[in-house]
Amino acid sequence: MKRIKYNLVYRSTVIVWMVIKFIAKIYIFYFRTSIWDEKTKKKWNELLVNMAKEYRMKAEKLGGILIKVGQFLSTRTDFMPEVFIKQLTELVDHVPPMPYEYAKKTLEEEWGTQVETNLKYINKSSIASASIGEVYHGYLNDGTEVAIKVRRYRINEVFHKDFVALRMVFWILKVFTGFGKKADLNALYRELVEVMDRELDFEQELGFGKYFQERYKDEETIRIPEYYEELSTKKVLVMEWIHGAKITDQEFYHEYHIDREQTAKNIFEFYMDQFLNPGKFHADPHSGNLLIQKNGQIAIIDFGMIGEIKKKDIDQFKLLIQGFIIENYDIVVDALDKMNFLLPDADKKKMKRIIRETVEVYSDGSLKNFDAAVVDQIYEELNVIMRDQAIQMPANYAYLLRAMSIVVGVIISVNPQIDIIKWAKPIIKDWFGRRSIVESITKQYVKNATEPLLSYPKALLNFLENGEKDRKWDKEKHYIQLKHQYYLLLDILSFIMIIVGISLLSYGLSVAANSFIVIGTIISGIFTILISITLMMHYRLIRKRRKEVQ
Repeated sequence: MKRIKYNLVYRSTVIVWMVIKFIAKIYIFYFRTSIWDEKTKKKWNELLVNMAKEYRMKAEKLGGILIKVGQFLSTRTDFMPEVFIKQLTELVDHVPPMPYEYAKKTLEEEWGTQVETNLKYINKSSIASASIGEVYHGYLNDGTEVAIKVRRYRINEVFHKDFVALRMVFWILKVFTGFGKKADLNALYRELVEVMDRELDFEQELGFGKYFQERYKDEETIRIPEYYEELSTKKVLVMEWIHGAKITDQEFYHEYHIDREQTAKNIFEFYMDQFLNPGKFHADPHSGNLLIQKNGQIAIIDFGMIGEIKKKDIDQFKLLIQGFIIENYDIVVDALDKMNFLLPDADKKKMKRIIRETVEVYSDGSLKNFDAAVVDQIYEELNVIMRDQAIQMPANYAYLLRAMSIVVGVIISVNPQIDIIKWAKPIIKDWFGRRSIVESITKQYVKNATEPLLSYPKALLNFLENGEKDRKWDKEKHYIQLKHQYYLLLDILSFIMIIVGISLLSYGLSVAANSFIVIGTIISGIFTILISITLMMHYRLIRKRRKEVQ
């Protein structure tokens, strides 16, 4: 089993077949469902949970790209359902460790010498096991306590084999799903490959660690570990061992008399500086990567997942906020477009209307009691907007939103009695610049005042844009398209199985194996009948559709 785990055909078959099963289950569910009531929604969520659990089990068994794709997709709340994401997030903590012999072999190959040459001691049991690397505790020969991160056995080979399967999966999604037609799958594929290649190279993580060291060298409340460059390579990363407890360990605060409110504020200010200013930001700030030390310092120990905010992103983000302040949603939509949130076929008028209606819901003071529940509610509503419209969040923004939500959760866990709005106001004011915001808003008001005063009544415009007939037609069109894709999927699956059956039959005849002959004959026969039926039904659907159009 261990050998076949690294086989290209085996891995591709498992991955592609799992995706095909998921698509087929979704199609069948839609065909069987006519009314979406609470009972149906419950069944739909159960289906998603079961699929996510199957995905997680396959990922834990195979490792490689399935784990990283799962972790990557857990950041993509713009198109992934929440119940699916909850299952995927567990992949972070459920990666089986690799034998120490593999780690030792890698260390000696990378260092060009025996482990004992550089290390006085290394604990053979890893203290952390992730999808790409194992972390070990050890001591250098001079007695320095270190953490040693070693790339997993054959992970580079596995990833590049899985990229082949990923290409096939994306093609299937593009041909057979509405999501594939709406989303820019080529961009998603490039993002995945870029993220994974970057995480495979520990020299890049070393560079990120040095970057944050330099950026926060004068920040007394934050500690970034030291790195040992002479012992670090593409496959090995050696860093200072940091003592401390998880940032959410309440007993540790009590034992060492650490101010929880001040700690929460320090975390908030540290990440706000990254989220609001150009540069790199720590994209994986979960409690396992943030340690609280006895002296109250906050240590950040993992820079494998990093995002970047560019100056042009900040400028567009400021413009976005200005649009919300003066209630000009043309500016908001235009900023989203320039930030590459909108796909080419996005309905900007509809987007503007949805954003305006969403803002109006919260304009009555709903944000006065700003807490985790409100954050979750807004977050979920934003996700619904993104899934329903032609919106695809660029990877860095996906990481940014995920990081922001994790930071809010961590801060609330450290100290539930917080006032984030109070902390944020002076920071946002300094970031925006009082003069620049007043000037830009004044200019925009002047521009709005010069626009034509006469326009169609809003009610009439909404009626023309969202008439009942159009909605009915869109629904029927979507149903027919879904049915067409379903038949096409069955046709291709049946054809593949016929080829498999013929191959088994041919192999059985060549080696005189009766069992292969029987199995091959049965598979070929069953799927020949199935493809005949589906082709006939598909042909009837196409003819019916043509007559309706004529």
